[in-house]
Amino acid sequence: MAKCTNIITADADYIVEKMGDALALLADSTMLVTGSSGFLCSYYLDMVAAFNRRHPNRPCRVIAIDNNLIGHSERVRHLADDPNFLFVEHDISKPYEPLWPVHWLIHGGGIASPTYYRRFPLETIDVNVDGLRQMLRLARQPETRSMLYLSTSEVYGDPDPAWVPTPETYRGNVSCTGPRACYDESKRLGETLCVTYHQLYATPVKIIRPFNVYGPGISLDDHRVIPDFVAAALQKQPITLLSDGRATRSFCYVRDFIMGSLWVMLRGRDGEPYNVGNDEEVSILDVARLAAALRSPPLAVTHATSEDAHYLTDNPQRRCPDLAKLLALAPAWHPEIRVREGLARMFSSYAG
Repeated sequence: MAKCTNIITADADYIVEKMGDALALLADSTMLVTGSSGFLCSYYLDMVAAFNRRHPNRPCRVIAIDNNLIGHSERVRHLADDPNFLFVEHDISKPYEPLWPVHWLIHGGGIASPTYYRRFPLETIDVNVDGLRQMLRLARQPETRSMLYLSTSEVYGDPDPAWVPTPETYRGNVSCTGPRACYDESKRLGETLCVTYHQLYATPVKIIRPFNVYGPGISLDDHRVIPDFVAAALQKQPITLLSDGRATRSFCYVRDFIMGSLWVMLRGRDGEPYNVGNDEEVSILDVARLAAALRSPPLAVTHATSEDAHYLTDNPQRRCPDLAKLLALAPAWHPEIRVREGLARMFSSYAG
């Protein structure tokens, strides 16, 4: 079960220490976070809690919204009695009026796991389109300093090898009718909405495209490869691949992702997309072997066929970000945690 652990708290403290004075803008302000019980956005909450421990007289107040369809409220239960956090159970595809003026808005609500967005395709589209429009409407208020929209690297689809590493200028190779389309295409439309609101209303929205983020706090029943591998390692079961393992990904440890995305929120250009991830490209088979080595002696790595007939349909063969745009914006930032260390931190977090 996803919950806050010492490693997550240490990650949050590290983010605040590493970013230093750049986070001073959060003092005496209000942040609204959607998808607040989910993997990524719960880390923003822990980051704010760490910030407030250092600035008890000028805290950042958080309105944390989630309908808990996919998120796990246990993940943020440790903050339930914190007076600086207001937890609201709400479907953000419906209108919401915050109790206080909002200065920062992070829209991370959504269904990102292929297993779940194929189970809830219309709900996936609703939150990615209608939910985003509700948040963009709130971000038009004069108090809003910045809005961060969590899009996805899936907007690139299965990129031509000539475009790997993939820059933000690549237009994508995406199916609009395949089993992933409800997620991929609604995220692409979401980016169009962000750019349109910026052009029409000067809405201070920035778009980030996360690349395969993982780490402590992700649900082990998420049904993506790293949670599956770590769950197997915890149970001392073989690491099972549901493919030949040759496809590559660039897995980004969550602490690195949160810092990179915060730099975009604080300093990024409005109406523009930014890749946020790690440019260490590894094969799924290599990740399986690293997961197997979490145990001594190493676990077996086996192959099987998924019961889901569409498991590999439209599955990208390569995924690696070009990070030049983010590195130019935030020269002090770079991905620090390589996959081997990130898996070990994640394993330790769940092993207790």
